[in-house]
Amino acid sequence: MNASRPVVTVVGIGADGWPGVPERLRRIVVAAEVLLGGERHLALVPPVDAQVRTPWPRPLRAGLPDLLADHAGRRVVALASGDPLVSGIGTTLVDLLGADAVRVEPAVSSVALAHARLGWAAESTVVVSAVARDVRRVLRELAPGRRVVVLSSDASTPADLAALLTMGGWGPSRMTVLGDLGAAEESRLEGTAAVWADEPPAFPALTIVAVEAWPDGAGSVVSWSAGLPDDAFEHDGQLTKRDLRAAALARLAPAPGGLLWDVGAGAGSVGIEWMRAHATCRTVAVEADPTRAGRVRRNAGRLGVPDLQVVTGRAPDALVGLPAPDAVFVGGGATRPGVLEACASALRPGGRLVVHGVTVETEALLARWYGERGGELTRTSVETATPIGSFSGFTPARAVTQWAWQKESS
Repeated sequence: MNASRPVVTVVGIGADGWPGVPERLRRIVVAAEVLLGGERHLALVPPVDAQVRTPWPRPLRAGLPDLLADHAGRRVVALASGDPLVSGIGTTLVDLLGADAVRVEPAVSSVALAHARLGWAAESTVVVSAVARDVRRVLRELAPGRRVVVLSSDASTPADLAALLTMGGWGPSRMTVLGDLGAAEESRLEGTAAVWADEPPAFPALTIVAVEAWPDGAGSVVSWSAGLPDDAFEHDGQLTKRDLRAAALARLAPAPGGLLWDVGAGAGSVGIEWMRAHATCRTVAVEADPTRAGRVRRNAGRLGVPDLQVVTGRAPDALVGLPAPDAVFVGGGATRPGVLEACASALRPGGRLVVHGVTVETEALLARWYGERGGELTRTSVETATPIGSFSGFTPARAVTQWAWQKESS
């Protein structure tokens, strides 16, 4: 470990406060030269002579390096709620400093307490954090009977979640709000999303929301497989249609933690489905038209991936400075000078590039790149049955040429 790095011990405190902290950890806290934490946590610890107490900076992550550098070489202890590695400051500190520079002493997490109170096995649930994050992230996780444990940001989270579930077609979902878990004043409220959306009760500030999801029959989107119905997306016709979207995603091959550039995003359907494939997948959608860029944001939020990043601009200029992608989809603008060159150059080793084209000019360009670089070149035509009087017939959509290529691994 680099000796110039600050070493931080992170101590978790339960809802029962200082009296619930084991004696061994109390000694660590009292012996600290510098005590960091939220104002609520700092107020829990009895005064210690000459101990410096500093609340977290705002914004937190941007201010942490300077704060820790100011106290380099001193005994630094940080206070956190419950388990600091469950959507907590411990995770942030490890990301910044490395695991060898951070010692974590957890209390029982609120998630573990929620499982215990509900009798839900940990492996039967998924945990979603709404702490300083968009609560719409919950929508990605919903399926009939699925159990979701939501970490609340504040007292408003349960009511916001109830309204969100109801608007999304999940009004019958059962909600249990567990307040101040582990404290003497621990509380429990039970209801349904539909009822609480209309008349939410008063909720405590420190809550966990347990959701057992049930749809209201309105056709809520639940599938994580590639190729959602086209009407799941708001669009103006600039949409990679369902069958071609599934073909593109099969070749883009989303994997946990992967970053996609969705260039010429249109309605954002490919980038949205990339993120729905796994909770850690990320997308940067690049769209030149501001109206369509706004539509991408709305679609992403409604389909449970509000963290999708939208860049309003035209490639290749809009690609400058973006983090290197693991995959790139070009749904429009491939013939613009420099677009394919910039995308191929930016890809990480082993990354995948998939390009769609419907014009003769784009097809000729893709044929040339295929000839020079290899990969896979296909042309797909989809026909859909539509009414013809009292009968049905197949109506063809415009054929799409797809070029898929994988960059060599270094």
